[in-house]
Amino acid sequence: MKIAVARETRQGESRVALVPELVGKLTAQGYTVAVQPEAGVNAQYADQDYLEAGAEVTEDAFDGADLVVSVNPLDSYQVRTLAPGTSVMSFLPTRQSLDLVADLRDAGVTSFAMELVPRISRAQSMDALSSQALVSGYRCAIVAAGMLRRFFPLNMTAAGTVPPAEVVVLGAGVAGLQAIATAKRLGAVVKAYDVRAAAAEEIRSVGAQAIELELETLEGSGGYAREMTEDRARRQMELLTPYIAAADALITTAAVPGRQAPLLVTAAMVEQMKPGSVVVDLAAESGGNVEGASPGEVVRIGHAQVWGGANVPSQLPQPASKLYAQNIVNLVTLMTRDGAFDPDFEDEIVIGSCVTRGGAILHEPTRETIEGPAPEPDPLAEPAASPVVEDPTQTSDRTGGSTRFEGDSQ
Repeated sequence: MKIAVARETRQGESRVALVPELVGKLTAQGYTVAVQPEAGVNAQYADQDYLEAGAEVTEDAFDGADLVVSVNPLDSYQVRTLAPGTSVMSFLPTRQSLDLVADLRDAGVTSFAMELVPRISRAQSMDALSSQALVSGYRCAIVAAGMLRRFFPLNMTAAGTVPPAEVVVLGAGVAGLQAIATAKRLGAVVKAYDVRAAAAEEIRSVGAQAIELELETLEGSGGYAREMTEDRARRQMELLTPYIAAADALITTAAVPGRQAPLLVTAAMVEQMKPGSVVVDLAAESGGNVEGASPGEVVRIGHAQVWGGANVPSQLPQPASKLYAQNIVNLVTLMTRDGAFDPDFEDEIVIGSCVTRGGAILHEPTRETIEGPAPEPDPLAEPAASPVVEDPTQTSDRTGGSTRFEGDSQ
């Protein structure tokens, strides 16, 4: 059985789906690993590193592969070169990749989307959304510290005292908590807010002050927040404004895969910040938490510089690749039986993350978008062999059809 590691083709992508130190975990299970040349060079892994780890480095890595792993999905041309029955595993934003999903279906390729891995305890080691959010949260704090033209920590010297910077973080998921912890380690005074009731204790656990507004919490099931009404969103902005105006740096981390990020901060709120202040918007690529933020750019709003995040995990490619590769290896291991890649489609992790299989789209929201509603079942017909998959980011017992005010789903 052969696993191929793709060289990323998306502009600006620096990560790789498998790092050399984890090759041995796959070869020990009986796999042959083939890596496209320079697949890891942007993550600081040379071809020689893969060779020494026991992998083959070849431009023809896809030939005869049972599974192709990548960070971003393969493009349509690459999909058409795969033999029917081949499996692919990567991030696969289905709502933005409808044509590609149709190509995967038509090519008879089985595809697994890392962002669709169910967020259950048993799948924590396979949760690539959380592993990459960890990297993003750290990076946000470092960016804020680098852009702010003053110290983060308190400094007491013979020449006088320099007070610490004040940082406000909105969102206390994986990314938000990591941003809080990093800013705190750098010596800043950190305050943070999240709409979920449980978040206040999590914020305090990493040494920050929880901002408590006189608003009802929006705790939903599965760690998700219930959707905010317009009136509540307006009141929340009003109550957050003085905290943001007093901050030297603002970091926002609220994002939901495949959906528009919630607007948390208006341009008028940013305009009240002090000269030299900094705003870091992790969700800029999905619409932004901050009005006026632009992905991959620094724009000025009032006296503040606003940094819009774009493929933030790729800005720290080596740790991001190592964490993502471990997620991949853990998921592949789950799908390995008797030394072969043989996913058990009765397993909720396997079926939950599967988008296409055997010429059909199993991910129900995507199938309905591409093919329309399913026909009414014939009561005399045999039951279907393959179940349809609900979107785990939208099922009522996980989200209540809501927006999550967290960075760990980014």
